[in-house]
Amino acid sequence: MKKALMLAGATAATALVVSGCSGSGGGGEGGSYTWDFTITTSDSSTWYKGAEKFGELLDEKSDGRMTLNIVANEQLSGGDPAAGVEMLADGSKAFSYNSPIIYSGIDQRFGAITAPFLFESLEEVDPVLEGTGAEAYDQLLDEMGIEFLGFGESGFRQLTNADTEVTAPKDLAGMKFRVAGSALFLDIYKELGADPVSMNWAEVFTSLQNGTIDGQENPLDIIHSSSLAEVQKNLTLWNYVYDPLLLGMNKGMFDELSPEDQQIVTEAAAEANEYQVQLNRDLADEQLTELEGQMEVTELTPEQLEEFRTAMEPVYAKYEGEWTPEIFDKVQPQG
Repeated sequence: MKKALMLAGATAATALVVSGCSGSGGGGEGGSYTWDFTITTSDSSTWYKGAEKFGELLDEKSDGRMTLNIVANEQLSGGDPAAGVEMLADGSKAFSYNSPIIYSGIDQRFGAITAPFLFESLEEVDPVLEGTGAEAYDQLLDEMGIEFLGFGESGFRQLTNADTEVTAPKDLAGMKFRVAGSALFLDIYKELGADPVSMNWAEVFTSLQNGTIDGQENPLDIIHSSSLAEVQKNLTLWNYVYDPLLLGMNKGMFDELSPEDQQIVTEAAAEANEYQVQLNRDLADEQLTELEGQMEVTELTPEQLEEFRTAMEPVYAKYEGEWTPEIFDKVQPQG
């Protein structure tokens, strides 16, 4: 699949695929564009608000020549984020926010930054994203025919379930968790004794509601914006994976733009990412306070976290080679 996506990206670089972009102007200065931008989450999430800010900035900086059609809940790809990434690579749409977890289903190297318990805090995250981490993911996306326009943020991923307070790996034994569509995440939960399953995000709320699955894992913004407290009793705060967002544009479409319009896109993207990240962080405390009023919240101690880290040693042994030293070294916390 990786080779097919790389070929699709190369094709898009030489011939603009118009299903993701309508308008006039081609590669000349002053063209008008209407682009599709998709996100996996709902229109109440910070992902969506970041996309809205991007659209506002494009409109302002281009004097109305550039507009976005923002589509929530991965509706253009039938609720399947992996299919959405394929659409971005082949030019069926212009932009998306996607987690590297989704990309890792195509190329395992993308999963390096989501290694379990890699980061302890945002203070460790930011220098990596601003430096070598950006270099690594620019390289990976370029190989797929996608222009890397910077990092947004989904955030540290937490755990919810219907019945059980989770403080140790043994508490997950036999529980069925929906995890992101990634071999890495399936292996993380298998190593912890759980029964992980992959399913499209659009199916998760109903599956939690009817008991098909016991729980799921996601950052607070998604837990909150998706109203999971209505169907989940317990929330475990363990910051086990930091999940950035990759803002990507189909490279063929980007390359067709004039240098002036490319600069508009890159400047607007940088400002929109900064806005989305800050909004995500500003809302975190407020969202947690609301969730504490609706769920039983357990924050793991350093000693409890160490037990989980130790349990992840087989996962690292399996995946470090697949992440490759070149990429994994670039996402290590500094200092």
